Amino acid sequence: MLSRLTRSQAVAVCAVPVVALLATAAFAPLPFSVAQPGMTANVLGRNKGAEVITVSGAPARRTSGELRMVTIEATGPDARISLGDVVGNWFRSDRAVMPRDAVYPSGDTVQEIQQHNQAQMQQSQDAATQAALKYLGLSADKVKVTLKLADVGGPSAGLLFTLGIVDKLRGDGGGGDLTGGRNIAGTGTIDADGTVGAVGGVALKTQAARRDGATVFLVPKAECTDAEAQLPKGLRLVPVTTLKGAVTALTALEKDKGAVPSC
Repeated sequence: MLSRLTRSQAVAVCAVPVVALLATAAFAPLPFSVAQPGMTANVLGRNKGAEVITVSGAPARRTSGELRMVTIEATGPDARISLGDVVGNWFRSDRAVMPRDAVYPSGDTVQEIQQHNQAQMQQSQDAATQAALKYLGLSADKVKVTLKLADVGGPSAGLLFTLGIVDKLRGDGGGGDLTGGRNIAGTGTIDADGTVGAVGGVALKTQAARRDGATVFLVPKAECTDAEAQLPKGLRLVPVTTLKGAVTALTALEKDKGAVPSC
């Protein structure tokens, strides 16, 4: 029977499995997550009714301006991402399609991932406190710092936590506010020795920062290229590799004196 079919009929018969395969692929779940700009929080102020940074054992300065940590939001680890979702978000500047393992490398369940992210946040806060007190020459035995930021996990707020602690504790001899009254955002991990590390997702984080009023964005130097790729208008990038370099750059901006690094 098949030998009597015309060429066009044969092509049509052969095309049926291909169409079915494409239709299945379009709706089958894929191992990706879709990320977008997330919330930001001023570490010098309050978040959900509580001060983000509180200190005891040393006088804390009243600060002006803002130091905003930034986040990205991603579809959950159990979300069904189809080929249509991937194609629909691939070319959007306010979305990023990322391998799920790159977003959730820490476990298979939501609970495991939350526990991992909370542990990373706690480690980041501990390192931020150590780095700030070391930079200021203060003793952890005398000065106690508490950091509180609701509903955020991971290590990427480390740099901004550290700068916030420094700004509150630097004393009258430290000059004016690190921000110079500006709305400054940024991202980056921090080690206890003050080394700033890369975090990922910076192109989306710059959008969140600008959306919430930031005019300066501190970015780990290794991620300058990613940050420049879709940089929002009106946002100035300042690359950093260490806490000392970040403070120096902010001081130069605040005093409008001295060189400020750029990507």
